[in-house]
Amino acid sequence: LDERLTGQYLIALYRSGRQSAALEHYQRVRSRLIEQLGTDPSPPLRELYQQILTADAGLAAPAASPVVTTIGTPTPRQLPAAPQWFVGRANELALLDDALDAEATRGRTVVISAIAGIGGIGKTWLALHWAYQHLDRFPDGQLYLDLRGYAPTADPLAPADAIRGLLAALGVQRDRQPSEWDAQVGLYRSLLADRRMLIVLDNARDASQVTPLLPGSATCTVLITSRHRLAGLVTTHGALPLPLDVLTKHEAYLLLTRRIGRDRVIAEREAVDGLLANCAGLPLALGIVAARANKHPDFPLATLADELDGEANRLDALDDGDLTANLRAVLSWSHHPMSGPVASTFWLVGLAPGPDIGLPAAAALTGLPIGRVRMLLRELENVSLVQEHVQGRYRMHDLIRLYAKEQALRDCPEPVRTNALRRLVGFYVHTAYAGERLLYPQVVPIEIGDPPAGCQPHPLRDDDAALEWFTAEHVNLLACQRFAARRGWHTPVWQLAYALKTFHARQGRMQEVLATARAGLAAAELLGDPGVQAMAHRLVGGACAYFGLLTESIDHLGQSLNYAERTGNVLSQVRDHHVLAGAWEEYGDCDKALEHATHALQLARRLGGPVLEGRELNAVGWYLALLGRYEQARVHCAAALTLLRPHTKDGEAATLDSLGYIDTRTGHYAQAVTQFQLALVLRRTRGDSYQVANTLEHLGEAQAALGQHDDARQSWQEALELHQEQHRDADATRIQRQLAGLDRS
Repeated sequence: LDERLTGQYLIALYRSGRQSAALEHYQRVRSRLIEQLGTDPSPPLRELYQQILTADAGLAAPAASPVVTTIGTPTPRQLPAAPQWFVGRANELALLDDALDAEATRGRTVVISAIAGIGGIGKTWLALHWAYQHLDRFPDGQLYLDLRGYAPTADPLAPADAIRGLLAALGVQRDRQPSEWDAQVGLYRSLLADRRMLIVLDNARDASQVTPLLPGSATCTVLITSRHRLAGLVTTHGALPLPLDVLTKHEAYLLLTRRIGRDRVIAEREAVDGLLANCAGLPLALGIVAARANKHPDFPLATLADELDGEANRLDALDDGDLTANLRAVLSWSHHPMSGPVASTFWLVGLAPGPDIGLPAAAALTGLPIGRVRMLLRELENVSLVQEHVQGRYRMHDLIRLYAKEQALRDCPEPVRTNALRRLVGFYVHTAYAGERLLYPQVVPIEIGDPPAGCQPHPLRDDDAALEWFTAEHVNLLACQRFAARRGWHTPVWQLAYALKTFHARQGRMQEVLATARAGLAAAELLGDPGVQAMAHRLVGGACAYFGLLTESIDHLGQSLNYAERTGNVLSQVRDHHVLAGAWEEYGDCDKALEHATHALQLARRLGGPVLEGRELNAVGWYLALLGRYEQARVHCAAALTLLRPHTKDGEAATLDSLGYIDTRTGHYAQAVTQFQLALVLRRTRGDSYQVANTLEHLGEAQAALGQHDDARQSWQEALELHQEQHRDADATRIQRQLAGLDRS
């Protein structure tokens, strides 16, 4: 009969996620007061009951303040925003709590929970809600990754891409990540060792996609969501299986009440019962109902209930556990009332390759101005059909995308669909090519044609803007190339391979260089254009050389050179001989490398142009130096520097480095120091950390020869740190020996 204590207990139950228990306890207390004292509960207790009934936001528990760590690597906070309208799931939350507490008490291995259920069931909501309730348990950070396991129009995220993303979140820049898969996984687990972190792996395809991403540290907790039950993880890693069912009727009622307001729900309880019955406890469907109701607050809810009930025959699939038909029924009445432009945008976005779409790309897809398509996408977002997950970027839930695609195939004429997709592909090709020319101004131009009518490529101001655009659109660009290949649109396939090569190389994405180059070569062979075939073979050959596939590399480069010679394309011949020289250097045959470099120089002089000739002069000088012919090498590199310095910082830095190498080998140490320091400034300016490490090592060698031991130690120490960060173990070992020798001298 202590109402103050009762109120505290009700709040405790509510904040533990046990709303139903709180409401039931209030009714028990009310009955007891009436029976024993003949009175209702006091006004404060009745008011508290109403707050619990309507899920008043004022009752929410204070958010836990995450603890900031002071370790050397960054503290990632990658969780998306906490779900605003989360309700129920008390049993599942309790199971997650128990698993965390039990494993922490036993000090056993990493805690893994696999949340499984159909699309739209609320798996991610549950994971995020639980995570935000326990931020204090993970002071070293939280990682989040969407694995895209069941996206109908996008490939699942490969474990290699996932590891690279996780390493980047842990502070390892992409150009400093190991190139080998085992080393990447080992580094990832090393960085997580002894750190109290939460890793949320969302939308997993299967156990094989997730297993490499599991940390080895007993201090970490992993939440995995998937439509698959991931039995392999349960068997081999002791994961907690957590199948997720639909919301109870009471939970669905609370969710709808939060979204559209208590007064409206009470006023039309019969209509609400109809909505709840036809939504069948699916959170995604309930969200769409609420968005539609809020869009027209003056419309009776009975209208929505009647529309949904009119599609009741499609809900029959619920009987065998397949909610796809139910989702289609819910989406149909959100889709049918749309105006023509909104519906068309919905269809076309559903057809677009890639997991999301940027606003400029959506404008090209629809053929509309950016301002207009932004308004249309906002209307779609209002009814929960798209989500602006990053400013200016939109994505669909995978099942909604599938529904949109079905509607497009049914209602959108084939010529309209094809033209829209050609505009989108053209947008990606032309913007990527412009970005390539900004990142590498010396790129050999290709014939790219005009953009399709209605397509406006995204303007890129400078190389920083180009790098930012490539980073945001990278997954979509790869999806676009695969889509074009499936449609038999061969020209954009090879053009995208060409336009992506510099971005991939700068980012250290050499696997993607090879994959896109191979796709480009397949398209070029089908087109039968010798010039395109030569370019495609050269791309594949250069990528193969990087991976040590030297026989294959030289074969492809030989084919490229053969095409170039047959067609009389002298510029392609220059490029082929240049890349062949590098491949033979990798083979260890510098005489053969010099032969190709010399041939490239002769051809470059026929064409003219300071950058082309300067680049090949420096290449010849470099191979002469490697063969010990230093004076000839110096003459070539000095001439190269004169040609390159006014036009290209990359070329200037490379030539200065060559001259410094020659000066060191011929005993001109002071002059070598000057050359290396100039090269170092240029390479630092462009952020080329890989070459910075090499130049620092060379600089230290010249400084040591001059007796400048403190300067040499500083140069080599920085070079060592860069080698270690880039996981260049052999280079790091060599520098350590040099430092040790310096200390003994």
